[in-house]
Amino acid sequence: MDEDTDDERLGRRERDILALERRGFSGPGAKERAIREELGLAPVRYYQLLNALLDDPRALAHDPVTVNRLRRIRERRRAER
Repeated sequence: MDEDTDDERLGRRERDILALERRGFSGPGAKERAIREELGLAPVRYYQLLNALLDDPRALAHDPVTVNRLRRIRERRRAER
């Protein structure tokens, strides 16, 4: 049996968001189209959820490479403002 409790695991939507972030997209609008079609979310809501997910320790435990890459991008953009 897996030792993780339900409180320590990401939900399906959170895992799907991280999986989408691991993919590469060709052409303008491809990512936004995938967000709408695959996740059923408006892009604005998707990015709100993603930003919150980057601060969630469960997300870091689930996919440290993706979360750390996105955190670096976020920090770089904040520093440019």
